[in-house]
Amino acid sequence: MTRLYIDADACPVKAEAERVATRLKVEMVLVCNGGLKPSANPLVSLVIVDEGADAADRWIADQCGPGDVVVTSDLPLADRCLKAGARVLQHNGEALSEANIGPRLATRDLMQDIRASDPFHQGGGRAFSKADRSRFLQELDRALQTALRTGNR
Repeated sequence: MTRLYIDADACPVKAEAERVATRLKVEMVLVCNGGLKPSANPLVSLVIVDEGADAADRWIADQCGPGDVVVTSDLPLADRCLKAGARVLQHNGEALSEANIGPRLATRDLMQDIRASDPFHQGGGRAFSKADRSRFLQELDRALQTALRTGNR
């Protein structure tokens, strides 16, 4: 059965994901360290994991598999989910795959090293836009439709 897993801590597209999951009748699992209120939607469940830097990531990676879709901006988690056979989308709608995750991880590590060596770095990426939200909705719909057709386990 296809499931949609959301790395819910700081996820800007939870409501959008719930709308798509409800329309397609796909179970959605929000995973977080706490602070979210449960949805009244019977297709949406909330899993609150123990406190810890990667507790939600570990839980999602252990649960997902072929036929599932995971929404996360965490690249190491995305890599683990891809290796488990799940499809992965970032919050901006960009699909991650075995073909592009390696270079993404390498760039992430390089940028982490650069930021660590520059004490004056004024971090932060670009703002999350309406175009990102729209692209996410389109790509999530596409990923779930594909998972429902081809990847049920």
